[in-house]
Amino acid sequence: MAMSTEPWVTAEQVAKHLGVAKDTVYRWRERRGMPAHRIGRLWKFKLSEIDDWVRAGGADDSAHQHDHPHAPQEND
Repeated sequence: MAMSTEPWVTAEQVAKHLGVAKDTVYRWRERRGMPAHRIGRLWKFKLSEIDDWVRAGGADDSAHQHDHPHAPQEND
């Protein structure tokens, strides 16, 4: 049985795949646990893992209100 040969992709390719900015990909990796793998000094991604993460709600803004530091606070 052959091993999966899904290619590693860059943050730029993930951004294109999802239709978001590259900065968003890096922010989601840092703050929301988007699956990424460090290869040397670069971050690489598998689109199948990204798709699973999105389906599980990882990119859902309503579930991550703390992700918006400039949102109005109750005590402002």
